[in-house]
Amino acid sequence: MEDEQSFSDICGGRLALQRRYYSPSCREFCLSCPRLSLRSLTAVTCTVWLAAYGLFTLCENSMILSAAIFITLLGLLGYLHFVKIDQETLLIIDSLGIQMTSSYASGKESTTFIEMGKVKDVVINEAIYMQKVIYYLCILLKDPVEPHGISQVVPVFQSTKPRLDCLIEVYRSCQEILAHQKAASASP
Repeated sequence: MEDEQSFSDICGGRLALQRRYYSPSCREFCLSCPRLSLRSLTAVTCTVWLAAYGLFTLCENSMILSAAIFITLLGLLGYLHFVKIDQETLLIIDSLGIQMTSSYASGKESTTFIEMGKVKDVVINEAIYMQKVIYYLCILLKDPVEPHGISQVVPVFQSTKPRLDCLIEVYRSCQEILAHQKAASASP
C-alpha cells in the first residue's frame, strides 16, 4: 500500500511524504523536496556573469570572463553533487534494521544502515535553530557497555527538515514496528 501527503519544512517550503507499507513489519518513508528551480539557477548565473563582465570592462582582461564561467560551472556541479538533496528515505524492517538514504540532485546516493539490535528507540527531539525551536526525528542507539544508556543520537531527515506534523506521522509508524519487534523478540 502506498500513499502520498503534502507537508511543509521548517522554512515553509513544500515537502511530499510518500509512505509505502510493504508488510506490518516493513515500512518506507520518502521525503521529497522540490527540485532545483531553473529560475534561481539562471538568476545566480546571470549575476555572476554580469559582475564578471563589469570587472572585464574595468580591467580589460579576458581571463576574468573565463574564470567566471569556469567558477560558475564548478560551483553548480559541486552544489548538485554534494549539497542539494532531492529526497531522503527511511526504511524500517523490524527483524533487520533501519536504512537511511539521501539522494542528491546529481543522482548520487548516500546510504546508512543501523542494525535493529543497536536501536534503543526512535524519538522526536527538539532543538534551537536560528532563534526558533524545531523538532527532528532521531534514532537512539544502545550503549554496548551500559544496557540502559544511549551511545549515540542519529538524526533522520537532516536536509529536508520537516515540521512536527510530518514527523509525528513517521514516528507513529516507527513506534508500531518497534513495538512489533519487541513483542516478537520477547515471545519464546
